Amino acid sequence: MSVTVSKRGGVVIPAHLRKKYNLRAGAEVQVVDYGGVLALVPKLSDPIRQAAGMLKGRRSLTAALLAERRKEKARGR
Repeated sequence: MSVTVSKRGGVVIPAHLRKKYNLRAGAEVQVVDYGGVLALVPKLSDPIRQAAGMLKGRRSLTAALLAERRKEKARGR
């Protein structure tokens, strides 16, 4: 899909993508440069709250590290 950049630097995001990503008038997006690739990333209104729980059910990295250290200690390292 391609869009055209206006004289003022604006682009129109197609309606189906605006709906998919819940972008309404006034919504903020971040422009990210991935070394030759530009990406429009919707700005999160509350990134801490929106990220909360995304790692639920996975083993704690702290617990895994402590368990590994106990194994190493038991082996005499």
